[in-house]
Amino acid sequence: MISHRIRALCATALLAVAGAASAAYPDKPITLIVPWAPGGSTDILARALGERMSKSLGQTVIVDNRAGASGNIGSNIVAKARPDGYTLLVGSMSTHAMNPALMASMPFKGVEDFTPIAQLANVINTMVVSNSVPVNNLKEFIAYAKANPGKLNYATAGQGSTNHLSAVLFEKAAGITMVHVPYKGGAPAVVDTVADQTQVLFSAGTQTLPHVKSGKLKLLAVTEAKRSALMPEGVPTVGETLPGYELGVWYGLFGPANMPKELVDQLNAAANAAMADPAVKARMDSLGVEVVKATPAQFATVLKSDAERYGKIIRELGIKGE
Repeated sequence: MISHRIRALCATALLAVAGAASAAYPDKPITLIVPWAPGGSTDILARALGERMSKSLGQTVIVDNRAGASGNIGSNIVAKARPDGYTLLVGSMSTHAMNPALMASMPFKGVEDFTPIAQLANVINTMVVSNSVPVNNLKEFIAYAKANPGKLNYATAGQGSTNHLSAVLFEKAAGITMVHVPYKGGAPAVVDTVADQTQVLFSAGTQTLPHVKSGKLKLLAVTEAKRSALMPEGVPTVGETLPGYELGVWYGLFGPANMPKELVDQLNAAANAAMADPAVKARMDSLGVEVVKATPAQFATVLKSDAERYGKIIRELGIKGE
């Protein structure tokens, strides 16, 4: 009888401690890992997110850029961290749904080793061409590419990047052949397309829209399933010309696997509120980034579905990462 009472008292004490710890969170700074270099779209989003979450959570959120290995270095830090909510990751479709299929060796599992907390945003993925390409719409582009096989160069942020997958899928759907020119990042790929060193680029609107607005690049389409209200009026999807073509790019907030549900829900609420902040939303809108509000369960469904879909496509096309 006494032992039962002791066990009951211990269990009650542990629950009380756990509850107190949960209620006290966060009681120290939170590190938000960005697995890419400063200045990119992921970094811009993470800094806006961290600033607003700092205010709502009452603790400093430190953005820590850990670039390298196509996002795997920074992601792996979070995968191996304690699931206490103090080490988080702003990851993307590429780090979690694509890399596991692209890389011969992975330090983590894109789905199983993380806790999906919040799907933060969808990035409008654009197809642009340099001004030297004598076309004004997608049908004209496909006809021109077929008449000039192998003469168009397309730039990417590297072998196995989202840009690369977008272009390979497009080549297959359109029945055309282009020449792949990989760069060490998205910025030089944009610069050389503007300079007409390369003629075609599939890239986030965060990188291409300023050059479209200045008249240095021509915007032909977006790769998502639906047209975006954030794009200039009348910009079609690739799928309207090539039925079945669709590639969406998202960013999300992750923690290590096995985070407590109460903590995940608290962070989800903080992240959703931060992204819905009028100043943050206006900033994202200007960059062609659509803010998303989703529960952890909804985000987990997107993650699992995209990991299966893009993994299958990558393996079928034989695309390899660097």
